[in-house]
Amino acid sequence: MTKHIPIITILAGIALGISSACTRLVGPPPPERQVGGQEKTIFLEPEIKDKKFAAYLNYMKYSLAISRGDLKEAKHYLTLSLENDPDSPYLNKKMAALCKRMKNYQKAVKYAHKALRLAPEDVQAQILLADLYSLTGNDDEAAALYEKVLKKRPDDQRIRLILTTIYIRQNHFDKALTHLDRLLRHNPKLVIGYYYRGRIYLEMRRYQEAEEAYKKALSLNETLEPALFELATLYQLTHRYEQAAKTYEKLLAAYPDNLVSRERLVEVYYKLGLKNKAEREMENIKKLSKPGEPDRQALGLLYLRHGKVQESINELSLIVSAWPKDQKSRYYLATAYEEQGNIEKALEHFRKITKDSPYYIPSQLHIAYLLDEDGKTDEAIEVLKQAISIDKSRPELFLMLAGIYETQEKYSKAMEVLREGLKVHPKDVRLLFRLGVVLDKSGDKQGCIRKMKEVITLDPNHAEALNYIGYTYAEQGIRLDEAMELIRKAMKLKPNSGYIIDSLGWVYFQKGQYREALKYLQKAAKLAPDDPTINEHLGDAYYKMKDYEASLDHYKKALKLKHPKPDDIKEKISKVEQILKTGKN
Repeated sequence: MTKHIPIITILAGIALGISSACTRLVGPPPPERQVGGQEKTIFLEPEIKDKKFAAYLNYMKYSLAISRGDLKEAKHYLTLSLENDPDSPYLNKKMAALCKRMKNYQKAVKYAHKALRLAPEDVQAQILLADLYSLTGNDDEAAALYEKVLKKRPDDQRIRLILTTIYIRQNHFDKALTHLDRLLRHNPKLVIGYYYRGRIYLEMRRYQEAEEAYKKALSLNETLEPALFELATLYQLTHRYEQAAKTYEKLLAAYPDNLVSRERLVEVYYKLGLKNKAEREMENIKKLSKPGEPDRQALGLLYLRHGKVQESINELSLIVSAWPKDQKSRYYLATAYEEQGNIEKALEHFRKITKDSPYYIPSQLHIAYLLDEDGKTDEAIEVLKQAISIDKSRPELFLMLAGIYETQEKYSKAMEVLREGLKVHPKDVRLLFRLGVVLDKSGDKQGCIRKMKEVITLDPNHAEALNYIGYTYAEQGIRLDEAMELIRKAMKLKPNSGYIIDSLGWVYFQKGQYREALKYLQKAAKLAPDDPTINEHLGDAYYKMKDYEASLDHYKKALKLKHPKPDDIKEKISKVEQILKTGKN
């Protein structure tokens, strides 16, 4: 008599393509069989099919667990199923999907990879693995698989949209636009398609096309929050503040809890000169957030940016008290105290920024600056040296330390620091430029010119370096035509720089064209009235034009402004006074 087979087992076998022969293997051992004319009891060795059946029996139990939402039990039975049939593409694919659902992405990738290796043309396996690559940040692998799937399923909008987002993340905007265009041809009312088009054009700074795309998205869904936000951002970037304000106001009418939009609106109101509206909006931010909560950090920064230092301190102090490890809030609290002039409190909070914080090096720069300003130069130097020993990735540390030595006229030490910085940052134009300046101050004019030329090689539009070479030539009275060419290029880049205009005037002076020199030097003095060297140059030009009284006025002003060579200026003053007294040149 045959043992009864449970109905679910039979159904499982039928549903999954298992032959009825398989079901017989779950019964009792086969009957005795005669061997060599004698009756002898033997048992047949299990065939591979019984493992298959066990695999699918456990698969059915997995399916029941899934239907109940018990993922842990489902994984248990699916694991047993795979133990019996490890090379089943279907089961590996199911396990990958389950691990993905349980957010165990690494294991999911492993099973999806195996499923695809076992069945390379399985489109679902390709999609699953691509989705997992996308989730785990492997965009290149994800994009390659999605592109492969699209060749077989060109009308799959979901995949084309995901691929678009990947290409946006990778800044492959042309590829992203190609896929978007196809999506929108297929579905002209796809709101998200127009939104993404706007995002791409915004990133590419093609503002008019971005605006059109956002407006199209909003015509299909007038309260689409990200489209409203980014359209308002576009208006801010293009200085259309009235339109930005209206767009943020529309967004906030639909989404009143969007604090970032409220913060942006405050900035826009200030740009428009609507101080009362800006302050009212800051009060709204207060009402929508709790004192001491991290959400209020932005409010503290808004207060700081707009000169409300005490209000900024009040907000940020509450956050730091409640969240002592909030390094950003502490950093800006210290900055607010510095702005207020409370140096002791500023230093206290800057010093509490920990070494593992991204605000540590900026805080050390502030500390060094405050100590140097307070006359504690040696302490400032030690702070900067310690910071450099911890993190050499910030050129500002080398620049500030070199600057302190430069102020002390310790030029060899300044050069040593700058050269150390250039070993780490060989193409940093700020370090190269400063080294050129220090070489000049140390008397090495040729070394200065070489460094300034290196700067221009790296940055052909570095106005200060162009001017420095031109002025150095003019100062020495050499290569004056080349000097003029360099300075005029610098002036095109910075037309309102008094120092560059002074250099041009000085070239004319050295060429003996005193009337032309006077024109530029007068303009330079208006733009930089407190520069002693410009006043000396203007005095020299007036002297050549025989306007001795004007010449004397500017020499005296240069002396009062602490000209670096006071003895030279005193000698010029004495000479002009003698001319005015005797009438003889």
